[in-house]
Amino acid sequence: MKQQADTVALPGRSFSLGGKLKLFAFQVGVLIVPFMIFGAFLLFFGVNPVQLYVSMVRSTFGSAYGFGEVLLKATPFILTGLAAALPAKAGLINVGGEGQLAIGALFSTWFAVFYLDHFPAWAGLTLMLAAGALGGAVWAGVTAILKVKGKLNETITSLLLNYVASFTVGFFVHGLLKDPKSFNWPFSPEIAPSLRLPVMDGTRLHAGIAIAFVLAAVVWFVLAKTQLGFRIRVLGGNIFAAERAGLKVNKMFFWVLIAGGALAGIAGMIEIAGIEGRLRPATGVNYGYLGFLAAWMAWNHPLRLIVSAFVLGMISVAGNSLEIGSGLPSSSVYILMALVLFFLLGSGRRLNK
Repeated sequence: MKQQADTVALPGRSFSLGGKLKLFAFQVGVLIVPFMIFGAFLLFFGVNPVQLYVSMVRSTFGSAYGFGEVLLKATPFILTGLAAALPAKAGLINVGGEGQLAIGALFSTWFAVFYLDHFPAWAGLTLMLAAGALGGAVWAGVTAILKVKGKLNETITSLLLNYVASFTVGFFVHGLLKDPKSFNWPFSPEIAPSLRLPVMDGTRLHAGIAIAFVLAAVVWFVLAKTQLGFRIRVLGGNIFAAERAGLKVNKMFFWVLIAGGALAGIAGMIEIAGIEGRLRPATGVNYGYLGFLAAWMAWNHPLRLIVSAFVLGMISVAGNSLEIGSGLPSSSVYILMALVLFFLLGSGRRLNK
């Protein structure tokens, strides 16, 4: 099996040094041009884009608190981005990070509220993390089964299941998980203080960012340095070559989607244990879609994903500065994110590695 797999060419192209520099310049340009277009948009409304960009950078990097908020936002983007990037290496498009995060948050909250409140911190947090991963994996498993057994397109099924996940969370926070002391507001009881992630003094930044960094490094190592990663990349590069090499394609599709769902589920656990402290209908809303965008910005490279998630985190946090400095609503930053996405889509095959 190993000899057969080794005869298959690695997916992607090999570049000379000059070609790599040109490709890097093109990739940087794809990310810079949207900021220039957004600057023109600001000028149309009488706002100096240079001053506003400087103000946005100062608000996010001018203090430990602001920098912590950027990392705080980047944490779920990294994990839901990995949930998209890992299947993408196998030729799959997982848009289900949003729903997988939500179900991961639901599972981890359920276990925290009903079973883990008297556990010591190290054991309770470990079991919460496992519950979150299980929730995300279970939800991704629906997509995986429909892909492998029903031959349905994973892009469509994972996207539609996001809405089902949202209604599922709503069902529980209005019912079995509803806090009896909530004055009829739909949220769960608060989890025990021992189940909260440690927080850095003077900020809201918690240990979840370390978990995200470690998992990004693990995914990179598996993809780049192991035989399993080689097989995944072969599958993503050419499914027919993978079949001829004897790879069990459906089995790999199934487990890659499960692994991606588990990563997104961990993001849900981190939102509960690090930020919210309880489950709400809006917990982690849009984080899965922004993580998907971060994965596209990084061309599905796990380590570059950290940088792209950081950029999106900065843009998200800087929305308040945009509202104060320009008079435009803070949601205007989504125009900038949309421009980035459009340019990535327009870059086409040239950026495909």
